[in-house]
Amino acid sequence: MRQPRAAVCVDAPLAPATPVGNIRPAPTADCAVHAIDLGQLRNKLLASLPHEDFQLLIPHLSSVQLAQGAVLAEPGVDVDHAYFPLLGAVSLLVVMRDGKTIETGTVGREGVVGAMSGIFPCKWQVRAIAQLPMFAGKIASTEFRKAVSSSKAIADLCLRSNEGLLTQARIGAACNAAHRLEARFCRWLLQSRDAAESDTIILTHELLAQILGVRRTSVTEVANTIEAMGAIICSRGVIKIIDLEVVKALSCECYQAMREQTSAS
Repeated sequence: MRQPRAAVCVDAPLAPATPVGNIRPAPTADCAVHAIDLGQLRNKLLASLPHEDFQLLIPHLSSVQLAQGAVLAEPGVDVDHAYFPLLGAVSLLVVMRDGKTIETGTVGREGVVGAMSGIFPCKWQVRAIAQLPMFAGKIASTEFRKAVSSSKAIADLCLRSNEGLLTQARIGAACNAAHRLEARFCRWLLQSRDAAESDTIILTHELLAQILGVRRTSVTEVANTIEAMGAIICSRGVIKIIDLEVVKALSCECYQAMREQTSAS
């Protein structure tokens, strides 16, 4: 079984991501990660904690930088760290026996990856990958559990995050069953725009195909159709939204449902 690749320290040069299937990191020369304040309080869950509870975590949080496609976890591996995204997002993918994948949840600044490791030792049930170039706060699960045992607020944070992911999985299952690929493509594009905090999204068709659980050629066909409408511009490894209202109109209602779930979590 492939082991997750260790995260890259934020003050170190960005190393190539672990490939997912045949995916390679997208080019980043023209779309660098934002030069912004990357304090741990950019994560909305951490920012929601009372000061004294946050202080239980801060000595054990380190900042890490992840290239697009970097693998944080594989199914069956012990959850030894939790990640609080500060910029970008993590995709949680169910991996089938034939190697096919499909996304069941996305974790951005509103959440935490590996939340339940703060409650009890557990194993990953999904593959977790950086869907965009990103930064995150990282904490060892052993230290996370110590903080949880001393703070009801942090324990509630873990449970709230897990419930949010379950809600996402329910919405996603309905979306995958009921909506056309074009609508799902646009829904995911809008979610990525929110996570990237930019209309320019570093995103390969290979990665998006694995997330949506379809063939790469299907993603390319849909992207070309939407580009012909004047809503997006596609180049190698980059999608730029140029008409946001058209993309929203093409998306299904699940985008708004997931936004509401994120706001409530």
